[in-house]
Amino acid sequence: MASETVLLTGSAGFIGFHVARRLLAEGRRVVGVDNVNAYYDPRLKEARLAALQPHNAFSFEKLDLADRDGTARLFDEVKPGTVIHLAAQAGVRYSLTNPHAYIDANLVAFLNVLEGCRHAGVGHLAYASSSSVYGANGKTPFSTSDPVDHPISLYAATKKANELMAHTYSHLYRLPTTGLRFFTVYGPWGRPDMAMWIFTKAILAGQPIQLFNHGRMRRDFTYIDDIVEGVVRVAERPPQPDPAWSNLNPDPAISNAPYRVYNIGNHRPEELLHLVDVLEAALGKKAIRELAPMQPGDVAETCADVDALARDVGFAPATPIEVGVERFVAWYRDYHGV
Repeated sequence: MASETVLLTGSAGFIGFHVARRLLAEGRRVVGVDNVNAYYDPRLKEARLAALQPHNAFSFEKLDLADRDGTARLFDEVKPGTVIHLAAQAGVRYSLTNPHAYIDANLVAFLNVLEGCRHAGVGHLAYASSSSVYGANGKTPFSTSDPVDHPISLYAATKKANELMAHTYSHLYRLPTTGLRFFTVYGPWGRPDMAMWIFTKAILAGQPIQLFNHGRMRRDFTYIDDIVEGVVRVAERPPQPDPAWSNLNPDPAISNAPYRVYNIGNHRPEELLHLVDVLEAALGKKAIRELAPMQPGDVAETCADVDALARDVGFAPATPIEVGVERFVAWYRDYHGV
C-alpha cells in the first residue's frame, strides 16, 4: 500500500478523516470521496476536509457512491491499489425513520464499490462493518466466529449484508476483502449524533441527558486512534484463503476465498453511568441525569473479542476511557470555543 493510491470513501466523516490524516502522515497518496450529506451538520465535515486539503498528496471528489456511473468513472480515473470503504449511512435509531437512506448508502453504494474494485483489479478492499451485526446475540464478548443471523435494526442488517456481498466477490472474483466491525468509536472530530458529543453538549449547557436502559447500557467505547491503527494495519495485509476453513464446520470470519472479518474494539465495556462520571470529571460540571427505558434497535451490552486482530496484525485497542474522554473534551472545548 506504501507506493500506491489509496481510495478512501467517507473521507469527510469521523473515522475517514482520521484515517486520511494517518495515511498522509505516512506519505501515502490518498483520493478521498464523500457526498458531504446533511445527516449531521455539513460544516463539521467541511472543516475536516479543510484540514486535509493542504496536503499535496490528498485530492477530493464529491460524489454519492450510489451513483453507478459516477462511481465507475471514479475507479477508472483513480485506478487505486487499495480501497478503504468507510462511507455509509450510520446510526441505529435513524434507520427506524429513514430506512431508504440505508439501502441507498449501504447496499447500492457498496455494490458499486465492489464492482469498481472488481473491474479495476484492486488489491484489497477493507470496509467498515459494525458491532451492530451481533444483534440479538446474548453471548459476550462478541466473537467473529459467532453467528450473526438475527439483526435488530435495519442498519445492522445492511452491515451484515455488506459482509455477505464482500464474500461473494472474494469467492467469485478472488477480490481480497476485509470487514471491520467497529465498536462505539469516539474521540476528537467525532459525530454529533453519538452519546459522547450529545452528553458533553448537554452537560455544558446545563441541560438533562437521557440514559437509556436506566444507565445500565454497557458499551465497548473505542478511541479513534486505536480504530485508525487497526484499519491501517489491516489494510496493509490483504487476506489469503484460510486453510483452516472447512465447509463441514465453517467459521464465518474466514473462508477458502481471500476474505476476513475482524472486530476492532477496546474489549473492555463500560457502563453508561461510568461514562457520565468520567465526562463530569473532565468537564468539571455535574450532569442532570434522566433515566429512560431501552430504545428499539438497541442492545444492552457490546464487548469485542479482538484475539484474531491481535494475532494477525499485532495490535489490540487499549486506550482507557478516562484518557480518551479527556482528549475529546479538550478538542470539543477548542472547536466550539467553550
